[in-house]
Amino acid sequence: MIWIAIRMLTGDRQKFFGLLFGIAFSTLLITQQLTIFVNLLERGASAVYDVKVNDIWVMDKVSRTPDVAYPMPSTALDRVRGVPGVAWAVPHLRSGATIRTPEGDLEGVTVIGVDDTTLIGLPENMIEGDRAALAAPDAVFIDDVGATRLFPPGEEFIGTRLELNDQRAVIRGVTDSIPTFTSQVTLTTRYSNALGYVPGQRNRLSFILVKAAEGEDLDVLTDRIEEQTGLRARTRDEFARDGIDFIIENTGIPLNFGITVALGFIVGIAIVGLTFSLFIRDNIKQFGALKAIGVHNGKIRLMVASQAAMVGLIGYGLGLLGAVLFIQAFAGDPTFKGFYTPWQIPMISFVSVTIIIMLTGWVALRGVLKTEPAAVFR
Repeated sequence: MIWIAIRMLTGDRQKFFGLLFGIAFSTLLITQQLTIFVNLLERGASAVYDVKVNDIWVMDKVSRTPDVAYPMPSTALDRVRGVPGVAWAVPHLRSGATIRTPEGDLEGVTVIGVDDTTLIGLPENMIEGDRAALAAPDAVFIDDVGATRLFPPGEEFIGTRLELNDQRAVIRGVTDSIPTFTSQVTLTTRYSNALGYVPGQRNRLSFILVKAAEGEDLDVLTDRIEEQTGLRARTRDEFARDGIDFIIENTGIPLNFGITVALGFIVGIAIVGLTFSLFIRDNIKQFGALKAIGVHNGKIRLMVASQAAMVGLIGYGLGLLGAVLFIQAFAGDPTFKGFYTPWQIPMISFVSVTIIIMLTGWVALRGVLKTEPAAVFR
């Protein structure tokens, strides 16, 4: 009976491909939009992901994310270093600035100041140049995505002089950095240099990167730092989550992507439901004939379920393949750098497709079950 059901489905090619298109389109839209949504949210924690050697981020009480921070006095570093359980602590500066390119254009940038001695805070991988080059006077490293925004493709820009807040800065290397949420150009330099680049104010220490002593419980240490220094301390995972939550709470991104995903779900139900209903209506005589020769409703349910399952699985596979090809096609675009599809997203798409198939299959099945066997002879 299942073979008969499949032959009935594939025999009407127009409706068969219409069903596949509806499922594939819904799967593609849901998977692609959720993938972009998740990766955009994770951009809010890119600064935390770029620095892998520390365990804890320490900041002023009112600071919330790497991009929303209130500077601390330099004496805070010594207070943190004096807390029991701290193996080492280094300064970290993040501040906005403006550069003037050799062509005279202005560009907003983020200046990152890393520890002068250890270079802790510098991204782990270099695309061009050597980490030791940061010791040169006025040396800065530019992130790879920012370099594509400032310089045309193929242009040699290592050694280019920039005017950074009326100070001289020379590009000595390119870092392999995760783009920020705003995709702003990022310039990394030594902490002592960064103090001269950022606008002058009384306090300029943005964060303190802390490494816990061997065997020290991170939650206990963060509580101890807060109690003894009056500052805010967060583990790497907690601070990364803070950056993601800030985007969720203060932007319209979740609502916009949620609407798009919902539309994909609704369109899937509309296309598949309408096409499946038309298919059942056009084949109602065949189902009536099967009933007339003694096929009971249980077999009919199995036939319709097998048709829905076949369409759902093939359409889901095609939609998932389309979403993967979309991400791969734009992998070379700096805007999509580092984009990936978490395993939970295909599962969400599969559940969505299952719901679509169950709803549309149930609606179509009702018409079949109400069909009288005698209808075939009318």
